[in-house]
Amino acid sequence: MVKSDRLSHSGELRESSRLQVFDTIRAAGQIARIDIAQITRISPATVTAITAELLAAGLIEEVSPDTARGAKRGRPRVALKIRGSAHHIAGLKLSHHAITTLITDFEGTELISHEMPLRGGQMSPDDLCEKIVEALDQSCAKGGLTRAQISGVGIGMAGVMDAERNFIYWSSSLNVRNIDLGSALKSHLSMPVFIDNDANLVAKAEHLFGEGDTRSNFVVVTVEHGVGMGIVIDNQIYRGVRGCGAEFGHIKVQLEGALCQCGQRGCLEAYVGDYALLREANITSGVERHKDLASLYAAVAEGDMMAQSILDRAGRMFAMGLANIVNIFDPQMIVLAGAQLAFGYLSSDKVVEEMRRWVVQVDGPLPEVRVHGWGNQMWAKGAAAYAIEEVSALTIREVASHAG
Repeated sequence: MVKSDRLSHSGELRESSRLQVFDTIRAAGQIARIDIAQITRISPATVTAITAELLAAGLIEEVSPDTARGAKRGRPRVALKIRGSAHHIAGLKLSHHAITTLITDFEGTELISHEMPLRGGQMSPDDLCEKIVEALDQSCAKGGLTRAQISGVGIGMAGVMDAERNFIYWSSSLNVRNIDLGSALKSHLSMPVFIDNDANLVAKAEHLFGEGDTRSNFVVVTVEHGVGMGIVIDNQIYRGVRGCGAEFGHIKVQLEGALCQCGQRGCLEAYVGDYALLREANITSGVERHKDLASLYAAVAEGDMMAQSILDRAGRMFAMGLANIVNIFDPQMIVLAGAQLAFGYLSSDKVVEEMRRWVVQVDGPLPEVRVHGWGNQMWAKGAAAYAIEEVSALTIREVASHAG
């Protein structure tokens, strides 16, 4: 290895150590230097040097020890924590009917929440960018901030995308395919933008704040206009090589079956997504009798056998899909989220029991299935958490460059 290569490798190791120390502080809330060294297995001297750099950069701060935790005799250990005021971060959830925005500090504390209504349907990339800017500006104004005070924005949207490149292969929010949305947004926003599949960001929110905060391997399934999935394996979001993994809504459940909004036939989403259920209900009745799922569900309550059969089939298809998840991933837990879960027919005991019947039988407990309905705020919080992670990485890289 030549000298320049050794220096480059050494720099990468130092940057990795800085990020590891920073992430450990964030995960702990507040923590002493000696405890950071024990957790990371980085030498105490190196931890001291790294935290001095982070303090000088204003990313962390010293706090008095929490006496409520039971201080020992002797000199109290000074704890470190993330400096919340170091950055403001925005998280946006895009749906067909609204853009939900959450602005947090660098610790993840919620500062501002806002929802801007949208007209349903697909948009051009330029129109979507303008709506994103409008939603962000409205949110900042609501909290007395300017857009210039936002250090980064995370955006969650439905579709197939490469999060690393901010590249959208296809989305139900856009009227064209294969769009470099990250570059398009650069002409509208002068800040780092991080785009990911919205189901991945729900999984991140569940992992950090929700049902998955004590699990290292679990799956989140979201059901709204479409069907999505976020996978956490060994505490990391799994996206696939091209960023197209975890497309649960587009697994095939029927050869040459119903038409999906992605353009293919036989996808699970074409039998479970809300647009699919309304399409079948209205085609069957011959008129646009049902405009939303609440109307369809009310028809079931009134004894409409046709409406009941539509929901029953959706439940069976969904159970088949959940069984496939278990057979492929064998997760610790499956979390069901999204607006459709409020109606209960996809999370009923009957659906869960059908799933259990179709799972490969072994002498061991099956994954727990939980329903967690946070609403759009959950999706936006996941987007904000994603942006916090990415802004942290960018900021640590800047600290490393200044440190040489």
